[in-house]
Amino acid sequence: MRTLRAGLHGVFYVLLAIGLTRVSGSWAALSGGALLGAVYTAGLTLGRRRTASLVWLAAVVVVWTLLGVLTTDFVWLAFPLFFLCMHLLPPRAGVPAVIAVTAVTVGTLAAHGPALNPAQVVGPAIGAMAAVLMVTGYAALYRESERRRSLIDELTRTRAELAETQHEAGVLAERQRLAREIHDTLAQGLSSIVLLLRAAPPDPAGYVEEAMRAAEDNLAEARRFVHALTPPGLDGSLEEALRRLCSREGAAFQLDGEPYTLPRRAEVALLRIAQGGLANVSRHAEAARAALTLTYMEDEVAMDIVDDGRGFDPLTRSGNGLGFIRDRAAELGGAVTVESAPGLGTALAVTLPVP
Repeated sequence: MRTLRAGLHGVFYVLLAIGLTRVSGSWAALSGGALLGAVYTAGLTLGRRRTASLVWLAAVVVVWTLLGVLTTDFVWLAFPLFFLCMHLLPPRAGVPAVIAVTAVTVGTLAAHGPALNPAQVVGPAIGAMAAVLMVTGYAALYRESERRRSLIDELTRTRAELAETQHEAGVLAERQRLAREIHDTLAQGLSSIVLLLRAAPPDPAGYVEEAMRAAEDNLAEARRFVHALTPPGLDGSLEEALRRLCSREGAAFQLDGEPYTLPRRAEVALLRIAQGGLANVSRHAEAARAALTLTYMEDEVAMDIVDDGRGFDPLTRSGNGLGFIRDRAAELGGAVTVESAPGLGTALAVTLPVP
């Protein structure tokens, strides 16, 4: 835009200089040309103040029109004036102003010549149409450029917001994952230690040994969190880890079907669900017997935890433990079913699809 304005001003001064050199013996015309140049130059210092710019345009056109009474040497300044009118005036006013300047041009040529020829009409008319089309086209391109810039800015903001949302979602998901890990490992183990120590008889050797084992397991889990290692409960197979867990929790273990290799995420999820489920049995069920069954089927693996404890109403009671179990299963496309009633024990069934 700045380059176009500079070019327009340059054309004006070139045509003005040509007009001044062609004036011969007319001090009035020379003075008028100098005045026109002074008025035009003064307007370049107005900046973008709209009212002042319109007054300046009117002054330039008036001085130029009066010069046309004296001579035709400045008549071709109409061409830069076309662009000034289209640039400074809105389209509804700019086009009529261009027509008026064209009429003054033709009138000036007719007044100073013996007869008006077609070229003196067609030339200014073509110049006027070219100016209108060029300025209108440039304005359309400028609006399109601004629209695209606005779209790019909006897209940039949207991408930034999306990135922030994804970051927040990732942080939330990681917090939920850590909450489940801590609940199903450290919290459950510490709870077991507390229960064992509270139940210790006068000769607490066996209970202390169990508490020591639980503390060692929790220490291993804590180190895994710090060093981001593979879950220590899965150093061997999933079945071995579940057998050790059931032995520690006093539950029976049963394996059905032919074992096959599961994805690591599925094995970790089943182990954590088993830890949480059996911890709930120990802490809340007051059960005499509990059993865990791991079943391998063709397209899914199932795990059932059953106890004969006091039971509960699944519709009215659901703590963090069951919520975390459902979240773990849902992350892998699995399902969780809880069947229980007060005084009738509890059955927890988990199924995970096999990829």
